[in-house]
Amino acid sequence: MFGECHAHIIMDGNNYKDAVSLHKNGVRDEVIRAHFQMWKERGVTFVRDGGDALGVSKRAKELATEYGIDYRSPIFAIHKKGHYGGIVGHAFSDMKEYQELVQRAKKEGADFIKIMISGLMDFSSYGVLTEKGLSEEEIRTMIKIAHGEGLTVMAHGNGDESVRTAIEAGLDTLEHGNYLSLDTLELLSESETIWIPTFAPIGNLQGCGRFPDREVEKILKCQMEHVKYAFGHGARIGLGSDAGAYLVPHGQGLWDEYEYMRQAVGAEHWEILDKCLEDSEARIKSKMKH
Repeated sequence: MFGECHAHIIMDGNNYKDAVSLHKNGVRDEVIRAHFQMWKERGVTFVRDGGDALGVSKRAKELATEYGIDYRSPIFAIHKKGHYGGIVGHAFSDMKEYQELVQRAKKEGADFIKIMISGLMDFSSYGVLTEKGLSEEEIRTMIKIAHGEGLTVMAHGNGDESVRTAIEAGLDTLEHGNYLSLDTLELLSESETIWIPTFAPIGNLQGCGRFPDREVEKILKCQMEHVKYAFGHGARIGLGSDAGAYLVPHGQGLWDEYEYMRQAVGAEHWEILDKCLEDSEARIKSKMKH
């Protein structure tokens, strides 16, 4: 089985607030172990996490080898104060504070740096994001600083302008990447950036009743069409389910993601797809500290 290139061990696939609250008074090993067991039972031996503010991901790094899992973490994600990201990390107000957080993550054993450069999708309304992304200067500087510390960068990013800027700045991996233009998809295909499109947190919403199915289906269709286009143009595509997100359970979420990926590219390309996913995973592993 392929590795899980985008997960959140602090979340449980049901209710993130309840999942996070379990660790409010200290990290609970039994919760981490339960998630590792789910991955192990599904044959997952590589997991790249998105970090958190409570030390759960940091502790998971210490427990992972007991389950035969190569687990990589940014320790915590970094977001600009007042913008999306508090759920998974710490905030900065200026670039001095950002650099201090990068150095802190590195000191605490981060395998890479995760940054938040945009908001989330509004699953109730196709084409809408919860907030505008960071400025071009901020995005470029954040990537430059992390690279200057010898760490690769994983970026949560949606929306064409933010993502395009990050790719041009040498972003290592793009997470989500919804609502991109064809020009940006072509730029992505020509770059070294690896795209983790995370279909599962969209597709698994179908029929749940939480959001209008019509809007969810439009969002999923758009992402599938874009992945197919980028894949056809030679983009580096990786497999990550956003495990722990709503209705994306650890272990099973990766299998769901793989099926969505196969639907996106079409049966005639499955063999090439597998090679692409294997290559992207290998590149992600090789470029991270450990």
